[in-house]
Amino acid sequence: MRHRHLFKPATLIFFGGILVSLATLFLLQAGMTYTSTDSYCASCHVHPQATTSWEIGPHSSKRTGLETHCVDCHLPPKGLNHFAEKFKAGSRDLYGYYFTDLSQIDWEERSSHENALKFTFDEACSNCHAHLFPEGVSDEAVDAHLHYENNHDSLRCITCHLQVGHYHDQPEKKWILPTQNKDSKNREFAPRIETLPPGEFRDYTEAIPNLAAPFEMVAIPGGSFLMGSPDSEESRKLDEGPQRNVKVSPFWMGRMEVTWDEYLSFYSMTVTGRKDSGEEPVDAVTGPTPPYGTPDQGWGRGSRPAITMTHYAAVKYCEWLTSVTGRYYRLPTEAEWEYACRAGTTGPYFFSNPENTSWLTSLFGPGEPDPEILSRYAWHASNSRSQSHPGHTKTPNPFGLLNMLGNVREFCADWYHPQGYNLSEEATPQDPTGPTQGQEYVIRGGSMKSIPARLRSAARDQTRHDDWLKTDPQMPKSLWWYSDSIDVGFRVVREYGSSSPQKSHNHGE
Repeated sequence: MRHRHLFKPATLIFFGGILVSLATLFLLQAGMTYTSTDSYCASCHVHPQATTSWEIGPHSSKRTGLETHCVDCHLPPKGLNHFAEKFKAGSRDLYGYYFTDLSQIDWEERSSHENALKFTFDEACSNCHAHLFPEGVSDEAVDAHLHYENNHDSLRCITCHLQVGHYHDQPEKKWILPTQNKDSKNREFAPRIETLPPGEFRDYTEAIPNLAAPFEMVAIPGGSFLMGSPDSEESRKLDEGPQRNVKVSPFWMGRMEVTWDEYLSFYSMTVTGRKDSGEEPVDAVTGPTPPYGTPDQGWGRGSRPAITMTHYAAVKYCEWLTSVTGRYYRLPTEAEWEYACRAGTTGPYFFSNPENTSWLTSLFGPGEPDPEILSRYAWHASNSRSQSHPGHTKTPNPFGLLNMLGNVREFCADWYHPQGYNLSEEATPQDPTGPTQGQEYVIRGGSMKSIPARLRSAARDQTRHDDWLKTDPQMPKSLWWYSDSIDVGFRVVREYGSSSPQKSHNHGE
């Protein structure tokens, strides 16, 4: 009698497959659980302040009794997105751990708002914080959360709550009348304007009456130049041409952007409680409202360039400066700005020998400027740690102007138009002031967040007024402070031979 097999091969394969699948699922689950622990995250993330800053933050179990882990904030809570982001994050972190010199990583810069946006998820926030209006919430929080609900597609939780995960101890400083800035005591300034003979055209130092906030004005000789960039220029944008010959009259321009010392003088003397400009006193320049948040981003004030003010506020500052000095100051026109930046040069940058001479250049042709040379003249994305810096810390251009290419971008008086250079019918316009109307204003120069291509002398940009006020929950929104623009400031100019505002370069204000 033939022996009967207890199990057929197909049955063995079936049950074997089930056992293998269960074992695989068990291993996957064990792996997911292990790789989701705080200790595992910390084994690759050797961020020196990640653990300590989390322990003193609002989400620490030591403070609240609730257990919040790394993956609760830094991964979507569930679904395919959770696994996809976990794979991406794990691959990136393992590569960084084994192939990157961790001692060279700027962890403070990595903790910036721009970087935090890449590694946190609103779904993770709402997974725990399902109710935005709990009992006892402040009126300010109610306004902010209503604003968030109405603009959920364009706002993120950490835009306002950046410190909830990893606390950074940056107490808000009081806004007080500034005194002489320490880092300017040993600096050499040009002669005070009172010592210049009438009509003499040379550099001078302006001193705001009764305030220790001097600033230098550089004499820019008049002349003509090719405005814009040629078609052949690397990284050129369409709005930079066509090139045109422009004549510019002599003028003075601030050696640096307006500093916090200077701007806070204006703020302290003119601060108001109004958000709108209706019914302004006819005998005084209206001033800014108190800021919503910390306009200097905690980086410091003093001789750093003032930032986060609106274009309207910059115009009002110029009006105030005119009223307290008796000399007419205003924002530069776009033509004046580029003429002063180029300082007689015609290349992409105002300094010589700009090209990177690495072996890549020999293969692919001219590209970015030499990083070492560029860093002598500008604070940009690769050397700034995404922060502004005191304005006198770089080498000036041939006219003696500082930070024309970096640190902060700068407001101009002209309305922006992408085909602005085609609008003039004159072959060689004299002191052009741009379009007669528009929606946004011209911005020139790169910033501490800019790549080299955006530091070129001809590079143009525009304000984005509504976008830069998205996280401001106030109704009406502030006319004075941008909530979402942290790298734009301005510098002032003064026309040679003009002591009063005989013409306006700022259309519509």
